[in-house]
Amino acid sequence: MNADEKNLLARGRVATRLPAQDLDRARRFYSERLGLEPVDERPGGLLYRCGGVDFALFQSTGASPGAFTQMSWEVDDIETVVAELKQRGVVFEDVDVPGLRTRDGIADIDGNYPSKGARGERAAWFHDSEGNLLGVGELVF
Repeated sequence: MNADEKNLLARGRVATRLPAQDLDRARRFYSERLGLEPVDERPGGLLYRCGGVDFALFQSTGASPGAFTQMSWEVDDIETVVAELKQRGVVFEDVDVPGLRTRDGIADIDGNYPSKGARGERAAWFHDSEGNLLGVGELVF
């Protein structure tokens, strides 16, 4: 038995939870800007599914600082995704720090996790209506 088979968490599914101070406003943003609809809901929560993975928005009195990426989508064509989201009104972050700079909203990032077999990644970031920092990325092979 390897270490992953022994570890109950390693066998579990990961699901992101994002805070929303105004759940109705968040639902509109995710629908109108991202084209996503909840697959389920409960009082104080909306459940979304993308690529077989769940994430939820939950009613919260707290807010994200929006200073780090909380969730990201891996896509096959980042330029098309960014262009489509911009047409829907999504505003992408401009980043210009040592080692990371966006051009037209997209950054080229050298290196990646060896298990993914990629030599790098292209990435872009935006805030949702609740201040959560979200990203899209495309592996570069």
